[in-house]
Amino acid sequence: MSVDAVLHTEFPTGYVVFFGIDGKVVMTAQSEEHSSTIRSMQIDSLALGRHAKVISDVYIDFPADENSAPDFAIMREDAQRQGKRYGFEDVLLIAEVVSVSSARADYDDCTAKYGRYGIPVYVIVDPYAAEVVVHTRPTGSDYIAAHTHKYGSGKLPVELADGRTYTLDLDELPRPVSDGR
Repeated sequence: MSVDAVLHTEFPTGYVVFFGIDGKVVMTAQSEEHSSTIRSMQIDSLALGRHAKVISDVYIDFPADENSAPDFAIMREDAQRQGKRYGFEDVLLIAEVVSVSSARADYDDCTAKYGRYGIPVYVIVDPYAAEVVVHTRPTGSDYIAAHTHKYGSGKLPVELADGRTYTLDLDELPRPVSDGR
């Protein structure tokens, strides 16, 4: 798709379009819950230190052109960008926030992908189910362990591979607002 074609395309309401430097165009649903959830995770990450390497919607290089821009990621403290991107080897935790349009990808595709590349912790934050699923112990094709935690059940400590603990406050995660229909 040419830049001119993209500029003259009318995308559906409620979606945001990202243009990757590798020429890929990614369209994803946006919602206040999605944005607020990422912000809540970022606030919780401040306990790791003001200068902790925490990124959101930033491309990470994976092999075989399977690059991703996860909703939230915590990198090793000594991670160095190669060019403009970090490599998957430097990732300690990736979290994806479920959108109505991304549920299958977040639960199935991303779980397989991040397990395949040995991401130590993969977290699925699902505002619609009001739960958080923490995957640990990657196998090369999936994860051995998956634990589900309900919103409103307090603070969830997540051990990182570098010995630090990221604590997600499950009481502060936003829930979708019903439109009354």
